[in-house]
Amino acid sequence: MISFLLLLSIGSFAQKILSEGIIYYDISVQTGSNEPQMADMFDGAKATLFLRGSMSRSELTSSLGSTTTIYDHRAGNGVVLRDFGTQKLLIKMNRENWADKNKKYEGIEFKQTAETKMIAGYMCEKAEAILKDGSRFSVFYTREVKAENEDHDPQFKNLPGTALEYESVAGNLKIKYTASKISFDPVPMQKFEIPKSGYRELTYEESTKKGSGK
Repeated sequence: MISFLLLLSIGSFAQKILSEGIIYYDISVQTGSNEPQMADMFDGAKATLFLRGSMSRSELTSSLGSTTTIYDHRAGNGVVLRDFGTQKLLIKMNRENWADKNKKYEGIEFKQTAETKMIAGYMCEKAEAILKDGSRFSVFYTREVKAENEDHDPQFKNLPGTALEYESVAGNLKIKYTASKISFDPVPMQKFEIPKSGYRELTYEESTKKGSGK
């Protein structure tokens, strides 16, 4: 009887593996006192992460436009789609480009804290991320869910769970992503198809020269 109860207890805390599904994030922005209009532009912005096996698709949409990254981590290729008004760019990436795009996260370390809170129905722990350049950001993650494809986001590869709230800094903007829902529903393959028309194509090297690839 004791063994049976022990098994039930272990099972109740078993980590769910997210091999296929969607994570929805709400976005909030903090700006300097001289740039309140920038926060207004990001009002209602959303981020969505689609996962299916070795493939990932991340979308960031706001009133300004959208940026979508599609990548097959097994094959080592993908694209970044930038859609801002009349500017529609498709930037190709191979494995080396992907590594360069995410090189700032190489050697990232996480310092655990005692703070916890519930996000999207999951208990989350807080950690402080420390990058090799000395910069830091906070992340709340849950151990209850773990993506099968650990390579889908290099900044969180070393986390023992899934990031449900985290910060990102872009210039004077501090952007906070907070998960509103995790779905384990199937994701259609069409989500990972690369458009064959409607975009002006650039190589990754061309996009970095123009300052639009990162």
